[in-house]
Amino acid sequence: MVFLLTAHSVLRWLILLIALVAIVKYLIGWLSNSQFKGMDRGLMSGFSGLMDLQVTLGIILLLWSGFSGAGFSISRILHGVLMIVAAVVAHLSARWKNVDDKTHFQSNLFIVVGSLVLVAIGIAVLSMG
Repeated sequence: MVFLLTAHSVLRWLILLIALVAIVKYLIGWLSNSQFKGMDRGLMSGFSGLMDLQVTLGIILLLWSGFSGAGFSISRILHGVLMIVAAVVAHLSARWKNVDDKTHFQSNLFIVVGSLVLVAIGIAVLSMG
């Protein structure tokens, strides 16, 4: 279980790095009216895929530690729910796949920021418990 907890802890930094790169790239693309290209799609796919992996590791950790004695505190459950919602938000970019480039950059920017806000709230909930 230590390996899973370490992987879960390290993966958050990779997610944050990808998110920061995506935020800068999407903001520049939106403000400069750039063309939405493969790298931009790749950033969003990478971000949402890593969010999925993080949620999967988190669910395994929650269940494993919960059934082996740590229990299922409300803060851990709320953390899990918020992180699942954050991962779902990360996938909302598919709704804007047929829009103009400026709207694509704008929507992806707000999706990444929205996911990060939910993650921050989820971490705060976990630290309260």
